[in-house]
Amino acid sequence: MTMPYAKTNGIRLYYTDGGTGVPVLFLHGWGTSGRVWDAQVADLAADHRVVTVDWRGCGRTDHPAAGNTIAANAADVLGLMDVLALDRPLLVGNSMGAAIALEAALQSPERVAGVVSIDGPGYWPSQGMSDTLPSLVTALSVDRAATLADWVPQWFGPAADPDLARQTVRRILQSGPFIDELLADLAVYDPRETLGRLMVPAVFAHGRLDSQVPLEVSRTLAELAPYGEFHVIEEAGHMPHQEQPAVVNSLIRAVLARLATEAAPSA
Repeated sequence: MTMPYAKTNGIRLYYTDGGTGVPVLFLHGWGTSGRVWDAQVADLAADHRVVTVDWRGCGRTDHPAAGNTIAANAADVLGLMDVLALDRPLLVGNSMGAAIALEAALQSPERVAGVVSIDGPGYWPSQGMSDTLPSLVTALSVDRAATLADWVPQWFGPAADPDLARQTVRRILQSGPFIDELLADLAVYDPRETLGRLMVPAVFAHGRLDSQVPLEVSRTLAELAPYGEFHVIEEAGHMPHQEQPAVVNSLIRAVLARLATEAAPSA
């Protein structure tokens, strides 16, 4: 497993790259890092090329003071694909990473095989959170540590290991305020009008116990995408890949198997 850096769009991105075969590129959620995909990497790298990346402002990647938007991160993803010569990877993203994956696929659908969106925010922050999002941003500026300590545990279902929330808080604090520009971006983000152009398979998976983004958001997005599918992940909150990793791994493998079948030449 290699763990180098790649320079794209003026940003030095930290990534991991291991395994061989059909590539899968994982995109983490707001403020965390590629480490949240450890369970997926351990499984899929046995027979796939698996890449994780800390997107701008997060983990060991550069923390620019400005320019941290969904569109900029999507451009970084496409740039990383160029640097690593990734041939039509499956993009898998959670939460904010799901929005970035969708935008990358919308920018260059011919360059990706498909998208798996896990508890993506979709239009919810600009609609259902329009009253609470500004107060959240203010609270983060006043007392970041206390706000995260109160908010992040709500991302996980009741059966989740409490240490997952503690790890997540630490990673977000390490990222710092450089990621908060994305929250302002989400306040006006609504992919519903553009999803009709997403001409690649798109699976929208959602934890049934997600308290941050309603299940109906992923269902709606799946209905709008020409090749969309909707899946519910039982007993999981906003972070199913960490709460129910075996279920998520099986779902990703099923998507990859279907893509391989569709890409195979007919006899």
